[in-house]
Amino acid sequence: MEGIEHISVSVNGISMHVAQTGQGPVVLFLHGFPECWYTWRHQMCFLASQGYRAVAPDLRGYGDTTGAPTDDPSKFTSLHVVGDLVALLSVVAADEEKVFVVGHDWGAMMAWALCLYRPDKVKALVNMSVCFTPRNPKSKPLETLRAVYGDDYYICRFQEGGEIEGEFAVLGTKKVLQCFLTYYNPSPLYLPKKGKLFEGSTDDLPSWLSKNDVDYYTSKFEKTGFTGGINYYRALDLDWELSAAWTGAKVMVPVKFIVGDLDITYNAPGAKEYIHKGGLKRDVPLLEEVVVLEGVGHFIHEEKPHEINTHILNFLHNFSS
Repeated sequence: MEGIEHISVSVNGISMHVAQTGQGPVVLFLHGFPECWYTWRHQMCFLASQGYRAVAPDLRGYGDTTGAPTDDPSKFTSLHVVGDLVALLSVVAADEEKVFVVGHDWGAMMAWALCLYRPDKVKALVNMSVCFTPRNPKSKPLETLRAVYGDDYYICRFQEGGEIEGEFAVLGTKKVLQCFLTYYNPSPLYLPKKGKLFEGSTDDLPSWLSKNDVDYYTSKFEKTGFTGGINYYRALDLDWELSAAWTGAKVMVPVKFIVGDLDITYNAPGAKEYIHKGGLKRDVPLLEEVVVLEGVGHFIHEEKPHEINTHILNFLHNFSS
């Protein structure tokens, strides 16, 4: 895209691809699954026009970032990813003690982890779709997910190495990406072993997602495959084990949280109560605002880029010197 520079940075044992544009205070954008830096194209160009430097890496296992061993899910914990990000900031924001962070989906989870492990690196956080999840020392994540949703729930289906990748290969990379990116249902996503994956899906694209957008994502995932992104799910229990020291710790940075009312995460059991009835504020004491956008699904920053851009800019202005 015009005005966006692409560089590779050696960090934490991997070569991280980074897209960046603009001059000014750094805003670090963290993408989710199945995405890459490109998902932030609208926000990057806008914030660059407003006097910020937008920096969006491909997280380990994604896009043009290389070096992470995708055959080893244990290398995809939040400790690894936060290590990548801290090392990246030492290069791209060497003159800044703290930076702004914006996250979505898995990027939101990594942003929460960054703020939990290294709050000294973050001025303020705008997080989307996935709210903070306090560590439950009595229950591993996968045990909980299986108990609530069953074995056909997509995160549970992701656990067996190579299995879901084989099923995705039958569907084709582009079809899989279209199904994920256009999933517009507040109900849980199931990928049954016995049955058609993404049954009922069509090739019709919503107005916010163009054929060129799908082609770009497809070109990246055809090169890397899906395993790198799926490894984040496969590392859930290990991440839970390794983060025991942060049990009960609070996120002590200023936060704005934005979610769509049709997002599957917002409609998960207990999510609305946790977000609106004091749980999130208890665990994130500097939470300043929760925004729920009506009629919006999971890919909120792509569906409503102008609204999201305004929300981000107004929040960042509060902390810009």
